[in-house]
Amino acid sequence: MNTLFKSVFAVTALTLMSLSMLTRAETVAPQAVDQVDIQKYAGKWYEISHLPMYFQRKCVSDISAQYTVNADQTMRVLNSCRIENGEMIRSEGVAYPQNQGNSKLKVSFLPQGLRWIPFTKGHYWILRVDPEYKVALVGGPSNKYLWILSREPQLDEATYQSYLETAKHYGYDITKLIKLPH
Repeated sequence: MNTLFKSVFAVTALTLMSLSMLTRAETVAPQAVDQVDIQKYAGKWYEISHLPMYFQRKCVSDISAQYTVNADQTMRVLNSCRIENGEMIRSEGVAYPQNQGNSKLKVSFLPQGLRWIPFTKGHYWILRVDPEYKVALVGGPSNKYLWILSREPQLDEATYQSYLETAKHYGYDITKLIKLPH
């Protein structure tokens, strides 16, 4: 009986270790794309879905972002959304390139005079963007933030599922994504 128990325990332990290794092999750390043409990336993007986060807690619909390239190659960011009372609220910030390919940015929404303060900029990594710059997956080095963006207010289901698979591959918990209407 004792030998049987040891055998069952050993097989169970090996199975669990194998499953754990398989799960880890299926996901990788988020990676920004190599290159983004910021002129093509600029413009209006509609948020299709996002992971829950504090600064979007009041948004109930119509979430969008407008990006404009500044003369110094930073990007002006204007985020907006509709809140429960029907009012549109906006937040203006700036995105600073962090790599040669412009696919890793740091974004600050602090007032201009306070943007020098360390550790106040959030990661904005472009993890996937289609060749025509119509759909984008944005996150960062951790799995804390994630957005699926589109140039149109709606995204066909097949494309959405494809971007979900990419997010899943990078280890994001896609079951927590929030989709709000436009």
